[in-house]
Amino acid sequence: MFGLFRKKTSRADYGALGVDMHSHILPGIDDGAPDVETSLQLIRSLLDMGYRQFITTPHIYPEIHPNNRDTITHALATLRTALREAGMDVQVDAAAEYMIDDAFDSTLQQGNLLTLPGNRVLVEMSTMSVPPNLDQSLFQLQLDGYQPVIAHPERYLFVGKSRTRFHDWHDRGYELQINLLSVTGYYSPVVKENALYLLKNNLVHFAGTDAHHHRHTELLGMALKDPNMQRCLEQAQWLNSTLA
Repeated sequence: MFGLFRKKTSRADYGALGVDMHSHILPGIDDGAPDVETSLQLIRSLLDMGYRQFITTPHIYPEIHPNNRDTITHALATLRTALREAGMDVQVDAAAEYMIDDAFDSTLQQGNLLTLPGNRVLVEMSTMSVPPNLDQSLFQLQLDGYQPVIAHPERYLFVGKSRTRFHDWHDRGYELQINLLSVTGYYSPVVKENALYLLKNNLVHFAGTDAHHHRHTELLGMALKDPNMQRCLEQAQWLNSTLA
């Protein structure tokens, strides 16, 4: 669809992605930015790497991060005010990253989910074991008119070496989003292999920073020199820009 580098001589950046659709840069509501100043610093760093727009996705995980529409919209309003006061003209919106666990079915029944454009719902799950309600919950999202987007599938070690579940998710119409740092080996060698497999087999729709803190943005900047990152950004058919 498009590649990262319009000109081979230009400085490598994430400009062709344009929209970062997975991050934790809202202040003080999950394990991401603890305060407004950190939020602003993270955004400045990502803007310098070519991003132009942000749809941040704080965790909704009742046992650890009991967020809801009110807590997220309040944090978003606080950040937008700080951006204006800092003279930063950048669009920041908010959706959420929903944990599929025992409480998710109740969350889904309540409706009014915080979505990405296109009525997309970003979901995550345990990395080590398959949630017992996973298939039912994803199918119910579709029945309710939502488009499931599975966050960082490469990190779900329960898929095993066969990786057949990746293909099954893709065939069922779920969209898949990898974390950019996965292709550098940041999370683990296995996660890196899974990410490269997903890319090689054209199973990925979106790339996200999943930025939580300064170390993530620092590594994202360094990763632009990584050959795997360069191939990833040049070859994959990203849909990030369609969210603008």
